[in-house]
Amino acid sequence: MPQLLTRLYLAVLCCLPLLALAAGPDCKRSYTLALHEHGLLYNASTRSGIDKDVADELIRRSGCKVEVSLLPRSRIWKLLEVGSLDFSLSGITNEQRERYAAFAWYFADKYSLIVRKDSGVQSLADFAARNEVKLGGILSFRYSDTINQLVDKLDQQGRLVGSYDYETLYQNLRQGRTQAIIIEPFDYSDLEKYQVAKLVRMVETNDQPTPHGLIMSKKTISPEQQERWRELINDMRRDGTLLKIFRKYFSREEAQQMTSF
Repeated sequence: MPQLLTRLYLAVLCCLPLLALAAGPDCKRSYTLALHEHGLLYNASTRSGIDKDVADELIRRSGCKVEVSLLPRSRIWKLLEVGSLDFSLSGITNEQRERYAAFAWYFADKYSLIVRKDSGVQSLADFAARNEVKLGGILSFRYSDTINQLVDKLDQQGRLVGSYDYETLYQNLRQGRTQAIIIEPFDYSDLEKYQVAKLVRMVETNDQPTPHGLIMSKKTISPEQQERWRELINDMRRDGTLLKIFRKYFSREEAQQMTSF
């Protein structure tokens, strides 16, 4: 009897790697993942950032071959929608995106309205009421509900100036073609980088943190496989890996706030 139990125990141990492999993502084909340049999320010149670290860890844990590229955010959403791209990172959802994308959340943060000091703007309502001031934004970016309401209203009024890249976004702000932009904690260092820190101040939005996550194309990733990739993200949250990644770029308190939601 003890020998039988020993054999059963050894058989279970032998099967564990196979069971773990079966529970992971399907690696029979290679995948595509696109990063976008966005402050501390990804810096193309240094090839580093939070999203790059998350991508590297996902690839390592999945064991799958993933081709990583850099694309404009507007292009990424279009490719995900038609199924020409499998994944991207740090995405937020809305009703339209839910039709073609699934998400695995790994952090949440707040948006801030950064305004030129010489604009005279004191609040979101003040900005909305001042017809002469304009807002700069990256094309295809969406934000929290409160910020989206402001952005959509300004867009209808012809007061939203879209840019494909951050160089143009900050140049417009620096030169006074726009009077405000919307940023996240990842972008704070860009205020110095693009020489606008002394020109601007922050306006409180009173928003709640907005979840961001791994974006999966529903055209190419089945619901079952979405759950397997989602579980990799959840494992990274549970075992402290995500917190460790965020600690590379933020204080412990800030990292815990963004990864605990």
